[in-house]
Amino acid sequence: MELVYALTFFLVPAGMLFLAHHQRWAQKVGIILLCYIGGLLVGNAGLIPGAMAGVQQQVSDITVALALPMLLFTLDIRQWSKMAGKAIVSMLFATTSVVTIATLLFYLIPGETVESRSHMAAMAVGTYTGGTPNLAAIKAALEIPNSQYLMFHSLDTILGGFYILFMLTLGIPLFRFFLDKPEAMEEIEYTQAHPFDEENYAPLLKKENLPQLLKVVLLSALVLVFSTGLAEFISALFSLERTSAITIILLTLISMGLSFSERVRSLQLSYKTGMYLIYVFCFAVATIASVDDLARLGLTVTLFVVGTITGSLVLHAILCKLFGVDSDTFMVTSFSAICSPPLVPLLVKAMGNPGILLSGMTTGIIGYALGNYLGISLALFLQG
Repeated sequence: MELVYALTFFLVPAGMLFLAHHQRWAQKVGIILLCYIGGLLVGNAGLIPGAMAGVQQQVSDITVALALPMLLFTLDIRQWSKMAGKAIVSMLFATTSVVTIATLLFYLIPGETVESRSHMAAMAVGTYTGGTPNLAAIKAALEIPNSQYLMFHSLDTILGGFYILFMLTLGIPLFRFFLDKPEAMEEIEYTQAHPFDEENYAPLLKKENLPQLLKVVLLSALVLVFSTGLAEFISALFSLERTSAITIILLTLISMGLSFSERVRSLQLSYKTGMYLIYVFCFAVATIASVDDLARLGLTVTLFVVGTITGSLVLHAILCKLFGVDSDTFMVTSFSAICSPPLVPLLVKAMGNPGILLSGMTTGIIGYALGNYLGISLALFLQG
Protein backbone atom coordinates (compact mmCIF):
# COMPACT_ATOMS: atom_id res chain seq x y z
CA MET A 1 0.00 0.00 0.00
CA GLU A 2 2.87 2.38 0.80
CA LEU A 3 4.27 1.81 -2.70
CA VAL A 4 0.90 2.71 -4.26
CA TYR A 5 0.75 6.02 -2.39
CA ALA A 6 4.40 6.76 -3.18
CA LEU A 7 3.71 6.22 -6.90
CA THR A 8 0.67 8.49 -6.64
CA PHE A 9 2.88 11.34 -5.44
CA PHE A 10 4.92 10.95 -8.64
CA LEU A 11 2.02 10.43 -11.04
CA VAL A 12 -0.21 13.35 -9.99
CA PRO A 13 2.40 16.02 -10.90
CA ALA A 14 2.79 14.30 -14.27
CA GLY A 15 -0.95 14.72 -14.73
CA MET A 16 -0.63 18.40 -13.81
CA LEU A 17 2.05 18.82 -16.49
CA PHE A 18 -0.22 17.16 -19.05
CA LEU A 19 -3.08 19.43 -18.01
CA ALA A 20 -0.95 22.57 -18.26
CA HIS A 21 0.20 21.57 -21.75
CA HIS A 22 -3.34 21.01 -23.04
CA GLN A 23 -5.50 23.54 -21.16
CA ARG A 24 -4.90 27.29 -21.36
CA TRP A 25 -6.44 27.96 -17.93
CA ALA A 26 -4.11 25.40 -16.33
CA GLN A 27 -1.13 26.93 -18.11
CA LYS A 28 -2.04 30.35 -16.70
CA VAL A 29 -2.42 28.97 -13.17
CA GLY A 30 1.01 27.32 -13.36
CA ILE A 31 2.25 23.82 -12.58
CA ILE A 32 3.54 24.63 -9.09
CA LEU A 33 0.26 26.21 -7.98
CA LEU A 34 -1.69 23.30 -9.48
CA CYS A 35 0.45 20.87 -7.47
CA TYR A 36 -0.11 22.87 -4.29
CA ILE A 37 -3.88 23.13 -4.79
CA GLY A 38 -4.16 19.44 -5.67
CA GLY A 39 -2.06 18.43 -2.66
CA LEU A 40 -4.07 20.58 -0.25
CA LEU A 41 -7.35 19.13 -1.53
CA VAL A 42 -6.10 15.55 -1.28
CA GLY A 43 -4.47 16.00 2.12
CA ASN A 44 -7.26 17.94 3.84
CA ALA A 45 -10.04 15.79 2.38
CA GLY A 46 -8.72 12.81 4.33
CA LEU A 47 -7.91 10.78 1.22
CA ILE A 48 -4.50 9.80 2.61
CA PRO A 49 -4.53 7.61 5.78
CA GLY A 50 -2.63 8.91 8.80
CA ALA A 51 -0.40 5.84 8.61
CA MET A 52 1.05 7.22 5.35
CA ALA A 53 2.51 10.32 7.04
CA GLY A 54 5.96 8.76 6.98
CA VAL A 55 5.71 8.10 3.24
CA GLN A 56 4.64 11.70 2.58
CA GLN A 57 7.64 13.06 4.51
CA GLN A 58 10.10 10.64 2.90
CA VAL A 59 8.93 11.51 -0.62
CA SER A 60 9.28 15.25 0.06
CA ASP A 61 12.73 14.85 1.63
CA ILE A 62 14.17 12.51 -1.01
CA THR A 63 12.84 14.35 -4.05
CA VAL A 64 14.32 17.72 -3.09
CA ALA A 65 17.65 16.11 -2.14
CA LEU A 66 17.86 14.37 -5.53
CA ALA A 67 16.60 17.39 -7.48
CA LEU A 68 19.21 19.83 -6.18
CA PRO A 69 22.25 18.10 -7.77
CA MET A 70 20.34 17.62 -11.04
CA LEU A 71 19.64 21.36 -11.27
CA LEU A 72 23.25 22.27 -10.56
CA PHE A 73 24.91 19.73 -12.89
CA THR A 74 24.13 21.92 -15.91
CA LEU A 75 25.87 25.03 -14.54
CA ASP A 76 28.72 26.40 -16.63
CA ILE A 77 30.65 28.25 -13.94
CA ARG A 78 33.41 29.24 -16.36
CA GLN A 79 30.85 31.37 -18.21
CA TRP A 80 30.64 33.61 -15.15
CA SER A 81 34.03 35.16 -15.94
CA LYS A 82 32.67 36.25 -19.32
CA MET A 83 29.86 38.27 -17.78
CA ALA A 84 29.80 42.02 -18.31
CA GLY A 85 31.05 43.86 -15.23
CA LYS A 86 27.83 45.80 -14.71
CA ALA A 87 25.75 42.61 -14.72
CA ILE A 88 27.87 41.12 -11.94
CA VAL A 89 27.67 44.39 -9.97
CA SER A 90 23.89 44.51 -10.42
CA MET A 91 23.57 40.90 -9.30
CA LEU A 92 25.57 41.69 -6.15
CA PHE A 93 23.27 44.66 -5.50
CA ALA A 94 20.20 42.46 -5.99
CA THR A 95 21.54 39.88 -3.54
CA THR A 96 22.57 42.51 -1.00
CA SER A 97 19.14 44.15 -1.24
CA VAL A 98 17.26 40.91 -0.57
CA VAL A 99 19.46 39.96 2.40
CA THR A 100 19.17 43.48 3.86
CA ILE A 101 15.39 43.72 3.54
CA ALA A 102 14.83 40.17 4.84
CA THR A 103 16.98 40.94 7.89
CA LEU A 104 15.11 44.19 8.57
CA LEU A 105 11.75 42.41 8.33
CA PHE A 106 13.00 39.79 10.80
CA TYR A 107 13.38 42.54 13.40
CA LEU A 108 10.37 44.65 12.40
CA ILE A 109 7.56 42.09 12.02
CA PRO A 110 6.19 40.95 15.40
CA GLY A 111 3.93 38.07 16.32
CA GLU A 112 6.12 35.05 15.59
CA THR A 113 8.98 33.28 17.35
CA VAL A 114 12.63 33.99 16.52
CA GLU A 115 12.90 30.62 14.79
CA SER A 116 9.76 31.21 12.72
CA ARG A 117 10.91 34.68 11.60
CA SER A 118 14.40 33.37 10.79
CA HIS A 119 12.78 30.69 8.63
CA MET A 120 10.85 33.33 6.69
CA ALA A 121 13.99 35.44 6.25
CA ALA A 122 15.88 32.38 4.95
CA MET A 123 13.07 31.46 2.54
CA ALA A 124 12.92 35.05 1.26
CA VAL A 125 16.66 35.10 0.57
CA GLY A 126 16.64 31.67 -1.08
CA THR A 127 13.63 32.47 -3.25
CA TYR A 128 14.63 35.97 -4.34
CA THR A 129 18.26 35.19 -5.12
CA GLY A 130 17.58 31.77 -6.65
CA GLY A 131 14.14 30.24 -6.94
CA THR A 132 11.90 27.31 -6.04
CA PRO A 133 14.75 24.75 -5.86
CA ASN A 134 16.54 26.90 -3.28
CA LEU A 135 13.35 27.37 -1.29
CA ALA A 136 12.79 23.61 -1.21
CA ALA A 137 16.41 22.96 -0.22
CA ILE A 138 16.27 25.53 2.61
CA LYS A 139 13.03 23.97 3.89
CA ALA A 140 14.78 20.61 4.11
CA ALA A 141 17.97 22.05 5.60
CA LEU A 142 16.27 24.07 8.36
CA GLU A 143 13.40 21.59 8.89
CA ILE A 144 10.84 24.35 8.28
CA PRO A 145 7.25 23.30 9.08
CA ASN A 146 5.26 22.28 6.01
CA SER A 147 2.49 24.84 6.60
CA GLN A 148 4.92 27.74 6.90
CA TYR A 149 6.77 26.68 3.76
CA LEU A 150 3.59 26.14 1.77
CA MET A 151 2.05 29.47 2.77
CA PHE A 152 5.24 31.32 1.87
CA HIS A 153 5.62 29.68 -1.53
CA SER A 154 1.94 29.92 -2.40
CA LEU A 155 1.90 33.64 -1.67
CA ASP A 156 5.16 34.07 -3.57
CA THR A 157 3.59 32.36 -6.59
CA ILE A 158 0.54 34.63 -6.48
CA LEU A 159 2.22 37.94 -5.60
CA GLY A 160 5.16 37.14 -7.87
CA GLY A 161 2.66 37.24 -10.72
CA PHE A 162 1.96 40.91 -9.95
CA TYR A 163 5.70 41.62 -9.97
CA ILE A 164 6.04 39.95 -13.39
CA LEU A 165 3.07 41.91 -14.76
CA PHE A 166 4.52 45.17 -13.43
CA MET A 167 7.98 44.53 -14.87
CA LEU A 168 6.63 43.54 -18.31
CA THR A 169 4.45 46.67 -18.56
CA LEU A 170 4.99 49.76 -16.39
CA GLY A 171 8.41 48.72 -15.13
CA ILE A 172 10.22 49.03 -18.48
CA PRO A 173 9.42 52.71 -19.19
CA LEU A 174 9.65 53.63 -15.48
CA PHE A 175 13.15 52.23 -14.90
CA ARG A 176 14.43 53.42 -18.29
CA PHE A 177 13.40 56.92 -17.18
CA PHE A 178 14.85 56.61 -13.68
CA LEU A 179 18.13 54.82 -14.46
CA ASP A 180 20.91 55.36 -17.00
CA LYS A 181 20.09 54.45 -20.58
CA PRO A 182 21.34 51.05 -21.78
CA GLU A 183 24.12 50.76 -24.30
CA ALA A 184 23.17 50.38 -27.95
CA MET A 185 21.02 47.28 -28.32
CA GLU A 186 22.67 44.51 -30.26
CA GLU A 187 20.95 43.54 -33.48
CA ILE A 188 21.03 39.79 -33.00
CA GLU A 189 18.36 37.21 -33.63
CA TYR A 190 16.25 36.51 -30.57
CA THR A 191 15.78 32.88 -29.64
CA GLN A 192 14.26 31.22 -26.61
CA ALA A 193 16.12 27.95 -27.18
CA HIS A 194 17.94 27.26 -23.94
CA PRO A 195 18.66 24.20 -21.80
CA PHE A 196 16.68 25.80 -18.94
CA ASP A 197 13.43 25.94 -20.92
CA GLU A 198 10.89 24.32 -18.56
CA GLU A 199 7.95 24.02 -20.88
CA ASN A 200 8.52 20.74 -22.70
CA TYR A 201 8.91 17.62 -20.56
CA ALA A 202 8.13 15.15 -23.37
CA PRO A 203 11.83 14.18 -23.78
CA LEU A 204 11.68 12.57 -20.32
CA LEU A 205 9.26 9.97 -21.73
CA LYS A 206 11.23 9.05 -24.85
CA LYS A 207 12.77 5.59 -24.84
CA GLU A 208 16.05 6.73 -26.38
CA ASN A 209 16.61 9.14 -23.47
CA LEU A 210 16.32 6.42 -20.81
CA PRO A 211 20.12 5.82 -20.55
CA GLN A 212 20.73 9.53 -19.90
CA LEU A 213 17.95 9.65 -17.29
CA LEU A 214 19.45 6.66 -15.50
CA LYS A 215 22.85 8.36 -15.46
CA VAL A 216 21.32 11.54 -14.02
CA VAL A 217 19.44 9.68 -11.26
CA LEU A 218 22.43 7.48 -10.37
CA LEU A 219 24.86 10.39 -10.23
CA SER A 220 22.47 12.45 -8.09
CA ALA A 221 21.93 9.49 -5.75
CA LEU A 222 25.70 9.02 -5.36
CA VAL A 223 26.14 12.72 -4.55
CA LEU A 224 23.31 12.50 -1.99
CA VAL A 225 24.72 9.40 -0.28
CA PHE A 226 28.25 10.84 -0.16
CA SER A 227 27.02 14.24 1.13
CA THR A 228 24.86 12.61 3.81
CA GLY A 229 27.71 10.41 5.02
CA LEU A 230 30.18 13.29 5.06
CA ALA A 231 27.68 15.53 6.89
CA GLU A 232 27.19 12.88 9.58
CA PHE A 233 30.97 12.53 9.96
CA ILE A 234 31.47 16.31 10.25
CA SER A 235 28.62 16.62 12.75
CA ALA A 236 30.02 13.84 14.93
CA LEU A 237 33.59 15.17 14.68
CA PHE A 238 32.71 18.72 15.73
CA SER A 239 29.60 17.90 17.83
CA LEU A 240 27.39 19.95 15.53
CA GLU A 241 23.64 19.98 15.17
CA ARG A 242 21.75 20.80 11.95
CA THR A 243 23.05 17.79 10.02
CA SER A 244 20.42 18.46 7.34
CA ALA A 245 21.79 21.98 6.80
CA ILE A 246 25.33 20.63 6.40
CA THR A 247 24.04 18.02 3.95
CA ILE A 248 22.37 20.63 1.72
CA ILE A 249 25.51 22.80 1.70
CA LEU A 250 27.67 19.79 0.77
CA LEU A 251 25.17 18.77 -1.92
CA THR A 252 25.43 22.21 -3.46
CA LEU A 253 29.22 22.34 -3.27
CA ILE A 254 29.81 18.86 -4.71
CA SER A 255 27.26 19.31 -7.49
CA MET A 256 28.86 22.61 -8.51
CA GLY A 257 32.23 20.86 -8.56
CA LEU A 258 30.90 18.13 -10.85
CA SER A 259 29.50 20.77 -13.20
CA PHE A 260 33.07 21.55 -14.26
CA SER A 261 33.05 18.20 -16.08
CA GLU A 262 31.98 18.48 -19.72
CA ARG A 263 30.43 15.00 -19.53
CA VAL A 264 28.24 15.99 -16.57
CA ARG A 265 27.15 19.28 -18.15
CA SER A 266 26.23 17.42 -21.35
CA LEU A 267 23.39 15.65 -19.48
CA GLN A 268 20.84 18.10 -20.88
CA LEU A 269 17.83 16.33 -19.34
CA SER A 270 19.28 16.79 -15.87
CA TYR A 271 17.57 20.16 -15.31
CA LYS A 272 14.14 19.00 -16.49
CA THR A 273 14.35 15.88 -14.34
CA GLY A 274 15.25 17.99 -11.33
CA MET A 275 12.36 20.37 -11.92
CA TYR A 276 9.93 17.45 -12.24
CA LEU A 277 11.11 16.19 -8.84
CA ILE A 278 10.53 19.70 -7.45
CA TYR A 279 6.91 19.44 -8.66
CA VAL A 280 6.61 16.07 -6.89
CA PHE A 281 8.01 17.71 -3.77
CA CYS A 282 5.44 20.53 -3.99
CA PHE A 283 2.55 18.07 -4.24
CA ALA A 284 3.82 15.86 -1.40
CA VAL A 285 4.41 18.81 0.95
CA ALA A 286 0.94 20.20 0.22
CA THR A 287 -0.70 16.89 1.22
CA ILE A 288 0.87 17.26 4.69
CA ALA A 289 -0.07 20.91 5.28
CA SER A 290 -3.11 21.90 7.34
CA VAL A 291 -5.48 24.57 6.05
CA ASP A 292 -5.98 25.82 9.63
CA ASP A 293 -2.22 26.37 10.05
CA LEU A 294 -2.08 28.20 6.73
CA ALA A 295 -4.79 30.63 7.86
CA ARG A 296 -2.90 31.37 11.09
CA LEU A 297 0.31 32.21 9.22
CA GLY A 298 -1.38 34.34 6.56
CA LEU A 299 -0.71 37.93 7.66
CA THR A 300 2.88 37.50 8.84
CA VAL A 301 3.99 35.61 5.75
CA THR A 302 2.18 38.08 3.48
CA LEU A 303 4.08 40.97 5.06
CA PHE A 304 7.35 39.11 4.55
CA VAL A 305 6.69 38.27 0.90
CA VAL A 306 5.34 41.70 -0.08
CA GLY A 307 7.98 43.51 1.95
CA THR A 308 10.88 41.55 0.50
CA ILE A 309 9.79 41.86 -3.13
CA THR A 310 8.98 45.58 -3.03
CA GLY A 311 11.72 46.58 -0.60
CA SER A 312 14.52 44.75 -2.40
CA LEU A 313 13.32 46.08 -5.79
CA VAL A 314 13.45 49.69 -4.57
CA LEU A 315 16.80 49.29 -2.77
CA HIS A 316 18.31 47.50 -5.79
CA ALA A 317 17.18 50.33 -8.10
CA ILE A 318 18.66 52.98 -5.79
CA LEU A 319 22.02 51.20 -5.65
CA CYS A 320 22.09 50.84 -9.44
CA LYS A 321 21.29 54.55 -9.80
CA LEU A 322 24.14 55.51 -7.44
CA PHE A 323 26.70 53.31 -9.19
CA GLY A 324 25.67 53.94 -12.79
CA VAL A 325 24.20 50.54 -13.70
CA ASP A 326 21.94 50.94 -16.74
CA SER A 327 18.20 50.28 -16.68
CA ASP A 328 18.12 47.10 -18.78
CA THR A 329 20.91 45.43 -16.79
CA PHE A 330 19.09 46.32 -13.57
CA MET A 331 15.76 44.96 -14.81
CA VAL A 332 17.09 41.69 -16.16
CA THR A 333 19.13 40.92 -13.02
CA SER A 334 16.21 41.85 -10.75
CA PHE A 335 13.89 39.67 -12.82
CA SER A 336 16.26 36.68 -12.79
CA ALA A 337 16.72 36.99 -9.01
CA ILE A 338 13.10 37.49 -7.96
CA CYS A 339 11.72 35.09 -10.59
CA SER A 340 14.05 32.48 -12.13
CA PRO A 341 16.23 31.97 -15.25
CA PRO A 342 13.49 30.28 -17.37
CA LEU A 343 11.36 33.43 -17.17
CA VAL A 344 14.10 35.87 -18.22
CA PRO A 345 13.35 35.55 -21.97
CA LEU A 346 9.87 37.02 -21.32
CA LEU A 347 11.35 40.27 -20.03
CA VAL A 348 14.10 40.35 -22.66
CA LYS A 349 11.52 40.07 -25.40
CA ALA A 350 9.35 42.79 -23.83
CA MET A 351 12.37 45.10 -23.58
CA GLY A 352 13.36 44.41 -27.18
CA ASN A 353 16.98 43.97 -26.16
CA PRO A 354 18.09 40.40 -26.97
CA GLY A 355 21.72 41.24 -26.25
CA ILE A 356 20.95 41.28 -22.52
CA LEU A 357 19.64 37.68 -22.46
CA LEU A 358 22.94 36.03 -21.48
CA SER A 359 23.40 38.43 -18.56
CA GLY A 360 19.95 37.64 -17.18
CA MET A 361 20.22 33.87 -17.60
CA THR A 362 23.71 33.66 -16.12
CA THR A 363 23.03 35.87 -13.10
CA GLY A 364 19.91 33.82 -12.41
CA ILE A 365 21.93 30.61 -12.48
CA ILE A 366 24.51 32.16 -10.14
CA GLY A 367 21.56 32.84 -7.83
CA TYR A 368 20.70 29.13 -7.86
CA ALA A 369 24.23 28.41 -6.63
CA LEU A 370 24.30 31.15 -3.94
CA GLY A 371 20.72 30.92 -2.64
CA ASN A 372 21.25 27.90 -0.39
CA TYR A 373 24.35 29.29 1.29
CA LEU A 374 22.86 32.72 1.87
CA GLY A 375 19.48 31.53 3.14
CA ILE A 376 20.81 28.88 5.53
CA SER A 377 23.61 31.13 6.82
CA LEU A 378 21.24 34.04 7.47
CA ALA A 379 18.77 31.86 9.39
CA LEU A 380 21.47 30.36 11.61
CA PHE A 381 22.95 33.82 12.22
CA LEU A 382 19.57 35.32 13.19
CA GLN A 383 18.78 32.39 15.48
CA GLY A 384 22.16 32.80 17.14
